[in-house]
Amino acid sequence: MAHLRSRRRLALAVPVVLSLTASLGFLPSGAAAAPLTGTAAQATDGPNLAYVVNTGTDHHTIASVQKAITAHGGTIVVTYDRIGVIVVHSSNPDFGKEMRAVRGVRSAGATRTAPLSPAGTTDEGAAQVLSKAEAAKVARGSAAGEEPLEADQWDLRAIGADKAATINPGSRSVTVGVIDTGVDDTHPDIAPNFSASQSANCVSGKPDTTYGAWRPADADHYHGTHVAGEIAAARNGIGVAGVAPGVKVASITVAQPDSTQLFYPESVVCAFVFAADHGVEVTNNSYYVDPWLYNCMDDPDQRAIVDAVNRAQQYAQRKGTLNVASAGNSNDDLDADALVDASSPDDSTATTRTVDPHECFDVPTQLPGVVTVSAVGVKGAKSYYSSYGMGVVDVAGPGGDKYQIPDTPSKNGRILSTLPNNQYGFLQGTSMASPHVAAVAALLKSTHPYATPAALQALLKAEADNPGCPAGPYDGNGDGVVDATCVGGKRVNGFYGWGVVNALRAVK
Repeated sequence: MAHLRSRRRLALAVPVVLSLTASLGFLPSGAAAAPLTGTAAQATDGPNLAYVVNTGTDHHTIASVQKAITAHGGTIVVTYDRIGVIVVHSSNPDFGKEMRAVRGVRSAGATRTAPLSPAGTTDEGAAQVLSKAEAAKVARGSAAGEEPLEADQWDLRAIGADKAATINPGSRSVTVGVIDTGVDDTHPDIAPNFSASQSANCVSGKPDTTYGAWRPADADHYHGTHVAGEIAAARNGIGVAGVAPGVKVASITVAQPDSTQLFYPESVVCAFVFAADHGVEVTNNSYYVDPWLYNCMDDPDQRAIVDAVNRAQQYAQRKGTLNVASAGNSNDDLDADALVDASSPDDSTATTRTVDPHECFDVPTQLPGVVTVSAVGVKGAKSYYSSYGMGVVDVAGPGGDKYQIPDTPSKNGRILSTLPNNQYGFLQGTSMASPHVAAVAALLKSTHPYATPAALQALLKAEADNPGCPAGPYDGNGDGVVDATCVGGKRVNGFYGWGVVNALRAVK
């Protein structure tokens, strides 16, 4: 499993927007050179790669660029004319370079470094499946009126979600789209709240709405099902409860169906556009876009990736969708001057490089308007793995921490939720923190149905509880070594942003 949320993000909200505006807003509308002549190279001796070609949104420009794509040896997979993004396959080794010289093209580049074959997420470690014997033990510890496994769900109590459910469990008119590895909608805790009409498989870059196409490829693709249960597992007397057990949840699958589970840009572009066009109010994004942990604007391929995904997620925002994303599991200061990336590209041979996270963007979490989420454990302290950064993290949520042990039947500091094939298990990571925030956002949307994405983000921050920076040195794993430095004060800081989200306040 490649990277279900080992991710990062940009600086202060305003500087981020300005930085991306400076980087993307002044992209050339098309080079003056190399108008289409009909004799462009059509070499086919290179690897068959996927590309994004970003252009204007008027029909004339799109038609002209589509013609150029064909002339330069490309095959169009899908055109998202509303945002000017065209997904292309080509074995012309110079396709990206040639397309960047075509009039009307803003940016173009390969979305992967390895050939197409016939993800990335942010959980930290493999799932721990809850056995039937362990489940029976937990059930004996649950109080009257609780779900059978709720005694192990310390995370619900930490943000007041158990009490919030008695006031307002969330509205059936609000849907959270899980952009992930797929969701097992046959799970008895997910089935009551699943929205098939708002679900699809976007792996190819083009939505497939065939019934069941949104499901995980196999049981090892459990990440999306776990996330979905954290958000909206029904209070139905079976298993666990979600933070917002009354809202609907949809599955938009973007992970490759093989063991890599990579999340390529064209799949994520498809997902944001599909969510926006199908009335999804909140999306959860517990991943980073492959194959680059950071997409640097001085590289034409990586620049095109940032451009394409940013167009798609901003389109979703304009349509009323709030996008929530995990900050990553590298315990990195995302406001640092430099970070080491030793994992990119993750679809071929990685090389170690030093990047400036203010110029090289983790996508989608560093994009403008996206809510970036860090993780905390049962003690309310930053999880040992969680990335952080002053002006980067917006809010925090329960993500679990094996070093912070709760007083629960299983004594497990991770997050318990649903797994495929009617199972339950524990996971930890900012992958788990992000859906807690997405679910609270859904509760806010249920309470304030006309709130815009910007208003929802403001409410998340205003109603959060900020523990402030630690009084002493931060040693997340207890080995005697200072692991991170918190910058800021009680109101806002680098560890928790504006604070840990609060579900009870959201419904009041």
